[in-house]
Amino acid sequence: MKPTLAENIRNIAIIAHVDHGKPPLVDAILRQLHVAEGEAATQDCLLDSNDLERERGITILSKNVSVRYKGVKINVIDTPGHADFGGQVERVLNMADGVLLLVDAAEGPMPQTRFVLDKALKLGLKPIVVLNKIDKPAERHDAVLNEIFDLFVELGATHDQLDFPVLYAAGRDGWAVRDLEKEQRASILPVLDAILDFIPAPQNAEGPLQMQITTLDYSDYTGRIGIGRVRRGTLDLCKPAALVKQDRTVLPCKIRAIYTFEGLGQKEAAQVECGDLCAVHGIEGVDIGDTLTPVDYPEALPPITLDAATISMTFRINDSPGFGSSGKFLTSRHIRERLFRETQRDVALSFEEVGEGSFKVSGRGVLHLSVLVENMRREGYELTISRPRVIVRNIEGIRHEPVETLLVDTTDETTGAVIENVGRRQGMMTRMHAAAGRTLMEFTIPTRGLIGLRTKLITATSGEAIVNHRFLRYDPMREDIPQRVNGAVISMEAGKASEYALDALQDRGLFFVEPGEWCYEGQIVGEHCKDRDIVVNVQRGKKLTNMRAAGSDRKLFVAPATRLSLEEALEYINDDELVEATPDALRFRKYFLTEVERKRKRDHDWTQAS
Repeated sequence: MKPTLAENIRNIAIIAHVDHGKPPLVDAILRQLHVAEGEAATQDCLLDSNDLERERGITILSKNVSVRYKGVKINVIDTPGHADFGGQVERVLNMADGVLLLVDAAEGPMPQTRFVLDKALKLGLKPIVVLNKIDKPAERHDAVLNEIFDLFVELGATHDQLDFPVLYAAGRDGWAVRDLEKEQRASILPVLDAILDFIPAPQNAEGPLQMQITTLDYSDYTGRIGIGRVRRGTLDLCKPAALVKQDRTVLPCKIRAIYTFEGLGQKEAAQVECGDLCAVHGIEGVDIGDTLTPVDYPEALPPITLDAATISMTFRINDSPGFGSSGKFLTSRHIRERLFRETQRDVALSFEEVGEGSFKVSGRGVLHLSVLVENMRREGYELTISRPRVIVRNIEGIRHEPVETLLVDTTDETTGAVIENVGRRQGMMTRMHAAAGRTLMEFTIPTRGLIGLRTKLITATSGEAIVNHRFLRYDPMREDIPQRVNGAVISMEAGKASEYALDALQDRGLFFVEPGEWCYEGQIVGEHCKDRDIVVNVQRGKKLTNMRAAGSDRKLFVAPATRLSLEEALEYINDDELVEATPDALRFRKYFLTEVERKRKRDHDWTQAS
């Protein structure tokens, strides 16, 4: 029997680069359809509900909401744009039949847009292009539209995908139109009309139940929650079901509850029709790619493939002298349980215990892992983290490392500084395009070379550079890449840093601590102006006597401390250093806190080398 269409359902994912206006556009849809009312209607970035998402202005977690328009339920899937969260993107796109590609009318398509769009086109999804921020003075919608078409061709889009509809919008002002000249700019509803007109309805396939799990959530009461789309048949809470694992193992299971997505929340349901999205509670051992089927007809859907992790870091218990001063969760058991809970939600993340109190955590990039560390800090955990390391593969006896595409958009005057810095890190330019006083350069560079590069490029271009990157492939290992050139300024003992000592030491480099801030032996309190480490006494105070002379004293002046973000801190440290993350502070420290231990380690390394 030929499958029919579920005309009352549309499933669409939203793709957008960072700062291209996705939250305002979605907010306008939710408000104009009265999905967000009351207090919610006064808030911005309704889908970016996580604190970190609001602070950083990026989508970290994929989310599902639904709106009802002209009798049709439209399931909207919010996708993370950053390549570090690609583990969610490639799964949630499996639930959609089309994508809404949101592009800034001035900036044009960017690397993160390309990353997600490539995944969508390969899945055969129908695209709708929305040129957002059309009200900007620098908008160039005709040129951007040509760039988008070229990108589609480059990514191998089909003829049907190349025949995409185009809308022009200003999400912040809440309007969108198909024709800039003829239509009135009054409503965002033309976007929804385009979804109904151009996005195909899901096939209402008759037959036994098939639902593939594409996203995981976790509840302390019901355990893992499997989220996916019913591909065939009807999901019924009262009927027995079986879980077919990716290795084709069949496990009978009992569904405790089913929830569909309604508005900004979820609604409990007894049945879910074919083509709709839902969350299934209470199935033990459910994982990404598993198929929910009837017990008597266990037919699995094709497995979902995921890109492998490229970066790993070591998470350790905090064994610094300030241990336990502000955190509640301090032991290796606490860290192990927290990492296990995270892997229940995020299958792109994995960890293994590599020693007493140490865990090797692997993910897609520094941002991916730093978000986890930041969440743990805010939950009351204390831990120390090592410098990020790339995951090397052995292919046919040759060591291969991950290579990424790096795009740098900067002013024409600073291109030389960018090329010089990227070249030092084994980067090779593949394309350069100059227009309107700015130059866009594309490089291929080892992932090793990206660690710490963003900060250097921002500094070298006086803040003008816009840096983006995405994973490309694995290549044979390139030459060694230098680490940080400057040495560290290390505290000699424990105590509060004094203004007198910091004032006297300022010609030695820049400092990470303020006067009155407590420091311990082995803590890195600053960056030395030379290429070697130096041990100093930042606690030293002025020796006072009863003798005074006019003009013998001078006013102390201490420059403000340099404060690095968590990502900058992880990229800054060398291999023999750690970042101490606690709820109230980020500190740098040497792996070995005492000078005696560090000397013993240097002597051992020298003996091994000779």
